[in-house]
Amino acid sequence: MAIALFPGSFDPFTKGHEAVLRRVLPLFDKVVVAVGVNSEKHCMFSPEERVERIREAMKDCPTVEVTSYSGMTIDLCHSVGARCIIRGIRTAADFKYEQLIASVNRKQDPTIETLLVMADAEHINISSTLEREKLTHNT
Repeated sequence: MAIALFPGSFDPFTKGHEAVLRRVLPLFDKVVVAVGVNSEKHCMFSPEERVERIREAMKDCPTVEVTSYSGMTIDLCHSVGARCIIRGIRTAADFKYEQLIASVNRKQDPTIETLLVMADAEHINISSTLEREKLTHNT
């Protein structure tokens, strides 16, 4: 079974995240969306709320599983049997950052690949930061 992990804070889960996820679904038997929990990061939504929002958005996709986690992403890959980490990128800055993270993950386990998925043009300007600002200011 080909399993991929799509990790992120997803605070909130945006249309851009959803688009990336829907594009990779045909490539895998299962995609585990993993909501990262970091006690040092202040989030607008609790991990439970983020998990529930993603489940609701993806309820039509039986091959999507949603969970939360803390700790190393590579460890979660091992526990769910994922051989691929999915990451969406919008900009050159995103690419540079994700390239560094992929390199670190590869050193920890060279059998786990990172798949960088370019955002669709219509989603390039969507970010969780901007979505939180909109929610804060009711726009």
